[in-house]
Amino acid sequence: MQLELPPVGSLKEKRRILKSLLTRLRNDFNVSIAEVGANDSPRRALVGSAVVSNSSKFGHQVMTKLVNRVAADPQVMLADYRMETY
Repeated sequence: MQLELPPVGSLKEKRRILKSLLTRLRNDFNVSIAEVGANDSPRRALVGSAVVSNSSKFGHQVMTKLVNRVAADPQVMLADYRMETY
């Protein structure tokens, strides 16, 4: 997921917002999730997430709910995302 953080002015503030968001998503959806790119940009973040399941339908449902939760978060703006199922 590519996120935009418009109100952020520093990397410290970005890290605070992302840490809170990623912790909530990790706890609510039981997924692995981390910032994987744009680490030095205070207003952008690239986040990767994975869910492991024996049902691709269930995995897709979890990821869809996760994306919807991120899109609804007022502190970040979801600029783009991509889902892959294996």
